[in-house]
Amino acid sequence: MIEKFRYSKLARAASALACIGLASCAVGPDFAPPPAPATPRFTPEQTASPGGGQHFREGAEAPAQWWRAFRSERLNRLIDAALAQNPTIEAADAAIRVAQFNSDAATGTFLPQIGLSSNSSYIYSSGASTTTTVTQTAYSFFTKQVTVSFTPDVWGGNRRLVESLDAETEVARYQKRAAHLTLAANVAKAAIEEASLRAQIVVTQRLIDIQQERLLLVERQLAGGAIAEADVLLQQTALAQTRQTLPPLETRLAQTRNLLTALAGLYPVDEVSETFELSGLALPRDLPLSLPSQVVEQRPDIKAAEAQIHAAGARIGVALAARLPNIVLTANGGSSALQIARLFAPGTNYYTLAGNIAQPLFDGMTLLNKQRAAEAGFDQAEAQYRATVVNAFQNVADSLRALQGDAQNVRHARAAENAAKKYLAKIRLQQKLGAVSQLAVVDAQRAYLASSLIRVQSEALRFTNTVALFTALGGGGW
Repeated sequence: MIEKFRYSKLARAASALACIGLASCAVGPDFAPPPAPATPRFTPEQTASPGGGQHFREGAEAPAQWWRAFRSERLNRLIDAALAQNPTIEAADAAIRVAQFNSDAATGTFLPQIGLSSNSSYIYSSGASTTTTVTQTAYSFFTKQVTVSFTPDVWGGNRRLVESLDAETEVARYQKRAAHLTLAANVAKAAIEEASLRAQIVVTQRLIDIQQERLLLVERQLAGGAIAEADVLLQQTALAQTRQTLPPLETRLAQTRNLLTALAGLYPVDEVSETFELSGLALPRDLPLSLPSQVVEQRPDIKAAEAQIHAAGARIGVALAARLPNIVLTANGGSSALQIARLFAPGTNYYTLAGNIAQPLFDGMTLLNKQRAAEAGFDQAEAQYRATVVNAFQNVADSLRALQGDAQNVRHARAAENAAKKYLAKIRLQQKLGAVSQLAVVDAQRAYLASSLIRVQSEALRFTNTVALFTALGGGGW
């Protein structure tokens, strides 16, 4: 009963010390989120709405599922499938679990460490001796022992370590959100690229049909002696040159389809069933224009950089605590006997209590330099955070400028295409009347093709820059 009371008293003392250690203050800087930039806007002057059917809603947050603003069920299905199947997201999930388990493992240092050992030995030894005989003895020895050790977290080094690992877990979570945002944006951009290529192929094929029709006409005129052979050769050259532009477009379309399939987490042989055309995508009309302070809270890369500052600051506390006195409490208790049946019998029990305080005196400035390295890492994390914010604001400003220019480009491109189409029709009519040469017809055909392709590319670029704005604001990442 006496020994049992002593063990119970020891356990209560260790628990009390654990509580004291957990309640003590932790050395090192306490984390405070960086203040939001004081700038009220992203561009030097007030941002005007782009026009052309689009306008900005200042102060609005980017929606989490921003891609639904394009009102395409095919795009929605493909992005949902990519978010569910892409290996990048699976890797991000695993990274979160790794960080969380490391943090959970570090919390074990807050509790006493208990170990159980058992030792059994058979000993055959020499005893007393005379000039003629030697006395030898054989016996067994059995020991069962429980060891308890505890290191009070007096300076908070362990808590700072757990704090740092928790911050690393936050980094992994924000990186997953960034992966979500990037993946959705890549799928949307690839879908827009596919739609643009399909439209360019249609335009090119339409011009090939016009040129083929024109070639048949000039060949009949040549047979009737109305024109020279040079006019036929000129039209054949124009037709061949237009046909030459078609295979690269078809190659790019096939490669874009492969990209969409890969983004969905599939192999190229398992090509996705969704196809995209510009007519199947609706240009979002109401565009959010978040405040700079909102972007700081929405962008996952900014939040990840903020969590890195938190982790770096906690590591300073870990390095500083390592330079201070360290206390270790240990207790051993058990029983030993020459016969296993007598274990735990009266008189066979024992225990020891020990306390140790260690203070580094000279280590070649190793611990000091580790602390300085942690402080430099904190400065690095702060600088990287500022760089991330600057880059994010640049992304937003670039997207705003691009959308303003896109509205004008689309308007001019459509006007140019209409003018080129009318000009081609008039030139073809004049050539039938003999008023212009075949060269003028070929030039008009080329101008029509170029203006049509520019119109398609301008419309697609406007869709792409709309995606870029949602991404720059952190849509879907928060």
